[in-house]
Amino acid sequence: MTDPVAAADAVVAAIEPGLSSPGVERRDVVLVTGPWLAGTSSLIAALREQMPDVSFIESGELSIIEAPTAVVFVVSAVARLTDSDCALLDVAAANTDLVIGVVSKIDAHRNWRDVLAADRQALIAHDARYRDVSWVGVAAAPDLGDPKIDELAERLGNLGDARLARRNRLRAWETRLRTVMRRCEEEAEGVRRNARIAELRELRSATVRDCRLARTERTIALRSHIQQARVQLTHFARNRCTSVRAELQEDASNTTRRKLGEFESGVRTRAAAVVAEVDEGITTHLDDVATELGLSALERSAPPPAPEVSSPPLKSRRLETQLTMVLGAGFGFGVALAVTRLFAGLAPGLTMAGLVAGGLVGLLLTVWVVGIRGLLQDRAVLDRWVTDVTATWRAVVEERVATRVLAAEAALTSDLAARDEVESATAADRVAEIDAELREHAVATAKAAAVRDRRLPSLKEALGAVRAELYGSTAPSEGQADELAEELNR
Repeated sequence: MTDPVAAADAVVAAIEPGLSSPGVERRDVVLVTGPWLAGTSSLIAALREQMPDVSFIESGELSIIEAPTAVVFVVSAVARLTDSDCALLDVAAANTDLVIGVVSKIDAHRNWRDVLAADRQALIAHDARYRDVSWVGVAAAPDLGDPKIDELAERLGNLGDARLARRNRLRAWETRLRTVMRRCEEEAEGVRRNARIAELRELRSATVRDCRLARTERTIALRSHIQQARVQLTHFARNRCTSVRAELQEDASNTTRRKLGEFESGVRTRAAAVVAEVDEGITTHLDDVATELGLSALERSAPPPAPEVSSPPLKSRRLETQLTMVLGAGFGFGVALAVTRLFAGLAPGLTMAGLVAGGLVGLLLTVWVVGIRGLLQDRAVLDRWVTDVTATWRAVVEERVATRVLAAEAALTSDLAARDEVESATAADRVAEIDAELREHAVATAKAAAVRDRRLPSLKEALGAVRAELYGSTAPSEGQADELAEELNR
């Protein structure tokens, strides 16, 4: 007797001999499945009691590679089939030809025949392979009377037929061929690679964009910090010179003739200190800028020389001194004359003594006036001298600020350019890796398309032969099958 499985395999081997077997292990069981609350458990219990020689199982008792001899698909008379219910049947009957549709709980619902007819049409519309499925109504656990499953038991009475084994094997081959064809199409279209390709393209764009954006941001940040440093350091230098000038002017207004030399040397010392302090402030600020930008520390520049400070013009005052002496002598003579008259009026005998006393007082006043006038003149000269000297310091420190900030800008820009070059090279390497992987996917897609074009005709021919064995002269074409049903084993 001819083996029905071998006969079914010969149909495919005659057209596609290199195709592997469906990889399905057939179990001599009946799978009872259906949507939730459809009544599968009560139906299995009733079938096991009425047909003890047949093994009835639920979907969880089958492994992935196992297929039942028949599938009993149970739906409730409460509601009609949904798309998810049809998808459940697709999975359960992927490798099994014999499918029996069951509408349960017919004892509680009088319109179960309308539901059965609607379910039949819905299932045929879902997939043309279900057009020959037989439907029955059952009451596995009625409230009154015995279970009504006789018609279903009768449909399941011929499970050992060799023709059923052959049709089940052909159904498994149909699923296998459609799966192989779908995979060929997906590989040719790069369905499995599309997500990775999209990810790679997005990663490539992000890498180029991030590199360009980071370079622009670093350049803007450097320019901003340099401009801020120039403004802040210039302001700091000017304020320091202004505060020192105020301090020195106050010292000049309180100095004496004995301290003129000390004042001049003190001014020179303060000038060197101010320049050194401003230079140290410049160094600290520019180092902070380099640290904040993540660049290399700047080289230490040579300490600035002390600014040249001219001596105050206190010696060339001969005409002013002569004028002061003349004015002082006149003032002293007037005082001496007044004192003499005072003595002569009080005691005429003291006229000579009054002349002497008046002369001494006049002389002392003359000397005092001349000295005070000279000291005030010297203080005024020192005040102007301090203003001129601090103006010189200000020019020196401002020039120092401008020079060092310019040098720092050049050094930091060079360091930043080197860093950008390194990051650009890294980004270019990453982009090259992505482009290489994209090329590999393109080559793989092209190869898959070639394989599809080579294999698809023979696969379609083999599928047509299997369907001709299953459906006879009414077998649906490939186009009709694609329109009426989705791919199996989704």
